[in-house]
Amino acid sequence: MAVPKHKVSKKQGNTRFASNYKVKVPTLVDCPHCHEMKQPHRVCAKCGYYDGKQVVVKAEKTEN
Repeated sequence: MAVPKHKVSKKQGNTRFASNYKVKVPTLVDCPHCHEMKQPHRVCAKCGYYDGKQVVVKAEKTEN
């Protein structure tokens, strides 16, 4: 069994793990209803449609 001879500092340990860390870019797909980019399997923020059905009713802005 491998046993370290000396204590590994926090900086050295964190640097070793940070070298393998990479932020992933979220996947985006085209909304079939309004053609805005959105995350898959989520309700579209612009039109409120999901799976061809309107799930969220978006209130339209009115001028006063």
